[in-house]
Amino acid sequence: MDSTLKIPKMPIEREGCLWPSKEYDEQVNYLKQSIGQDIYLLEVNYSDIYITLSQIGRAHNLLDVIDFPSPDPEKYLYPHMIITDDGRGLNLGRVARITVNHAFMPEEEDIIYREHFMLKQLAYCERRLSNKSIQRASKVQLAKILGISMRGAEEFRIKDE
Repeated sequence: MDSTLKIPKMPIEREGCLWPSKEYDEQVNYLKQSIGQDIYLLEVNYSDIYITLSQIGRAHNLLDVIDFPSPDPEKYLYPHMIITDDGRGLNLGRVARITVNHAFMPEEEDIIYREHFMLKQLAYCERRLSNKSIQRASKVQLAKILGISMRGAEEFRIKDE
């Protein structure tokens, strides 16, 4: 049984795949055209154990879209970031979707930015709580508490019953 935690990897790992996607520049232009408008964010949150999406449903005013000085696909840091009226600068690698007019269930024309890979991996994928998923998360947490790298955590391998 392979009990390692599967974290979605960036599409750059696939041979012949461009990073960012070929639609990225067009979407950044849409964002720049939307400066001054209210936008709704579907944010990606990373932790040591899991990746989640969060959406509060409150509009933020888009103040600017600026270049990010240190893009890095391994860290999910894209070449641009947005500045919102709540004082945050948010890298586009931390955003799964940006919409106007609707926070939830937006129409296609209301979507001005989307990260297809994150949406596919996190939003549109069926998830089920199972013994195996609980075992994986517990193993990662235990290794972290004990200060053991995941490679050194092989002794915690849990056998199928």
